[in-house]
Amino acid sequence: MAQTRLVSADSHVAETEDVFREIDPRYRSARPRAAFDEKLGAVLCVPELEHTIPMGLICTGGRPPEDFARAVRWEELHPAGHDPRARLAIQESEGVSAEVLYPSVGMVLCGHPDADYKKACFDAYNRWLAGFCETAPERLIGIPVATCRSVVEGIGELESLAAQGFRGVMLPGDPVLEDYDARCWDPLWEACCALELPVSFHIVTTRRDFEPRTRGPKLAGQVAAFRGVQDILLMLVLGGVFERHPALRVVCVEAEAGWVPHLSQRMDHSWRRHRHWAESAALAHPPSHYVDANLYFTFQDDRSLRWVSEGLNWGHLLWASDFPHSDGTYPHTAAVVAELTAGMSDARSRAILSENVEQLYHLA
Repeated sequence: MAQTRLVSADSHVAETEDVFREIDPRYRSARPRAAFDEKLGAVLCVPELEHTIPMGLICTGGRPPEDFARAVRWEELHPAGHDPRARLAIQESEGVSAEVLYPSVGMVLCGHPDADYKKACFDAYNRWLAGFCETAPERLIGIPVATCRSVVEGIGELESLAAQGFRGVMLPGDPVLEDYDARCWDPLWEACCALELPVSFHIVTTRRDFEPRTRGPKLAGQVAAFRGVQDILLMLVLGGVFERHPALRVVCVEAEAGWVPHLSQRMDHSWRRHRHWAESAALAHPPSHYVDANLYFTFQDDRSLRWVSEGLNWGHLLWASDFPHSDGTYPHTAAVVAELTAGMSDARSRAILSENVEQLYHLA
């Protein structure tokens, strides 16, 4: 493969308690706080969450897998998770030109039961993220979180975030109101289209991601982490969201992509045979049309793509490093990319490693 730019479509910051220091004063005493747990190591404690957030296990950048479970202290976490200059140094060492940045703690906060508290935390996070990215806005591409306690408020959030220069937005996997295919959300989707803001749904942001529904040992639950995103995809497509809003772009983040052709085929099969009796929206095209036209998928080291390539829209595949999370490619990014692109044309390699994400977020 000829040398090409690498732009990660899914990387993360690692929030410390300082991220929430400028929270709405009403929540200052209840803001997320750093602590140390003898078993989990560095954790953030959040009121009304059943468990603390194990930052040492989530943000493992630079540690080998056999060391993931060690109870590391806050000072042992990689500084590139919260220090933008340290982050730029990691980009240089890994040959990465730019990264699209998502939260870490914010993913878990999506499941917080108090919408007002979530709003205060996300507003504080978005302010901090803007400052983080100011260090190098062409290389640090922040994706803020909109709480959307109501449709009207959500549209205001989108407009404010776009005015600040953000190029996309992440929404909680579960809405405060009716589900996202309900007609009440149509004005918000229209606002996303008008503002040219791609909408991201990240794994581990839905209620089912935190509920023990997977049979077998704990590792089985880790394998199944992408199921929440699959549910969102099915709901948006079969609920007619893309039929009503053909310009809407949705990114399925960190769920990989090798499974997409089969799910598309399964949706088409069910639509052709069962739409006359099973509830669904009226669609002008088979469901796979909307998957190809409206949905984007990020992946890190999904080798299965080479076996299912003909069933995918390669123009909507986005490579990601996932730094500093435990599924990330650091510090072996070059080797991972070489294996992924072995036998791939230069044009296709350039597309999935940089050009697709640059086009999506207007980076080039």
